[in-house]
Amino acid sequence: MKYFLFLALLPVVLAGQSSELEFVNPKELIPDIVIDLRYSSADHSFLNLPEGDLKLPKFYSANECLLVYDAVLRLKSAQDSLRNIRSFDGREFPQGIGIKIWDGYRPRAVQYLFWEIYPNSTYIANPNSGSRHNRGGAVDLTLIDLASGAELDMPTAFDDFSTTASHSYTNLPEAVLHNRELLRSVMTTVAGFEAYDSEWWHYQTPGSGDLPLRDFQLK
Repeated sequence: MKYFLFLALLPVVLAGQSSELEFVNPKELIPDIVIDLRYSSADHSFLNLPEGDLKLPKFYSANECLLVYDAVLRLKSAQDSLRNIRSFDGREFPQGIGIKIWDGYRPRAVQYLFWEIYPNSTYIANPNSGSRHNRGGAVDLTLIDLASGAELDMPTAFDDFSTTASHSYTNLPEAVLHNRELLRSVMTTVAGFEAYDSEWWHYQTPGSGDLPLRDFQLK
């Protein structure tokens, strides 16, 4: 199957923001991007672990996403390309396809909580070294129909830490494989993010492991 993606020119300067290390709310550049930070709600079924009735707190104090400026510029190029897709895999998208963000910057203190719950380095970065999320250089996301807001079918729910979530897992319906590949193609080829094989939803900026660790909560 061929995918036709539309490249968009990136803005060179955003007023008041010039450093790639500065944190930016993606909505400042991408007004129609959807922010649904799953950890800002107590109803998040963290990690989809077998302990489905485990009572977990809201890990974030606000449903506000922050990312380093470079990551937001890359996301803008991805959303600009997706917005131009009106037909894909036999489906019509009258307003194009868009992005929904599930997680961006994550305070390092929250990383310690995650590690305490599920100390598995395949899915949770050891907080001693820190995650790309703790640096503002990683984003967890999915695709939506911009007209309806409905999520496109993907291999798993967010934070399903199983082999099914891997990019290399192929025992899936054809439409799901196509949706996953569209996301991967636009995020890596168009926007220049790096994919993480074990999680179809996770993308990070090149070199984000060298960014400084941060540990502040949004108010």
